[in-house]
Amino acid sequence: MLDAATMTECTEPVETDLNEFDRMLTDSLRGDSPLITSIARHLLKTRGKRIRPAFVFLSSRAINAFNEHSVSASLAIELIHTATLLHDDVIDESDLRRGQETVNAQWTNLISVLMGDYLFAKAFRILVGTESMELMAAVSNATERVSVGELRQIEETGNYSLSEDEYLSIIADKTASLFTVSCETGSILAKRSVRERQRFAQFGEKIGIAFQIADDLLDFVGDPELTGKEPGNDVMTGKVTLPLIHSLKKVGKATRNEILKSLKEESYEASFEKVHKFVTENGGIEYAYKKAERLSSQGLEAISPVEDSIYFESLANLVEYATRRAS
Repeated sequence: MLDAATMTECTEPVETDLNEFDRMLTDSLRGDSPLITSIARHLLKTRGKRIRPAFVFLSSRAINAFNEHSVSASLAIELIHTATLLHDDVIDESDLRRGQETVNAQWTNLISVLMGDYLFAKAFRILVGTESMELMAAVSNATERVSVGELRQIEETGNYSLSEDEYLSIIADKTASLFTVSCETGSILAKRSVRERQRFAQFGEKIGIAFQIADDLLDFVGDPELTGKEPGNDVMTGKVTLPLIHSLKKVGKATRNEILKSLKEESYEASFEKVHKFVTENGGIEYAYKKAERLSSQGLEAISPVEDSIYFESLANLVEYATRRAS
């Protein structure tokens, strides 16, 4: 797994932008009520690596499209992402995220849901300030796609007949949609050509899918001290991801039924050990790695006409960071 130092190195050219993002994030979460302030402090302690804002800034600067609304746009996108995580933790009944207690665990499910709603509302109020109807439309579409992806993932829980195409469609909505709008934000705000916007949207979509595949791989190969959850937690609770989909497709009915039985057993550790061995021996982990790498390459190819610069180079490095976290 790649470390925070690598992430810092990837984003060095936009460090000033990220610092301004941090300042605006802190300001935006301050003070509407003592409870909101307490939850905000907790969220700021456990925030992630700012991957989406970094994609906004590097993509924008790579085409000289950074402007006075870029940081606000990145903030709105990150608030929407954070809101989805708060709702996810309630749905999954999670107690930990990034090694820290979740909002629903420290407070209640109701407070976590309402805080998520608050962040959604604040995000769209910030977007109004950009005075870009195109950006508001793009972020609204992305947010709708996130909801569709979440609902479909719940609907397909425990569906071990899920195809690879169906899985990719779900994670494209659930995860890639916010990467897509992050990467096309610069083109939208600078009112660039439709073709340029499409290139960066395609780039974000491919990278976002690859990012989620890498995230799903952590369920099989991740270090619990870094991921904040035990390996196998997803697969043993019915989440069907690419390593398992590929492996199940390769075996006969008898072996498939045996593995499905293990997935439904209550003896967690022994069952996951068997499932992990099955997925490894049938090439599921290797297949998922290669799929993520192919998608990353396709994403970078989509923006290959962009002139080389420190921003483009850092963007390519960030892609590698984001999609090889499980290696």
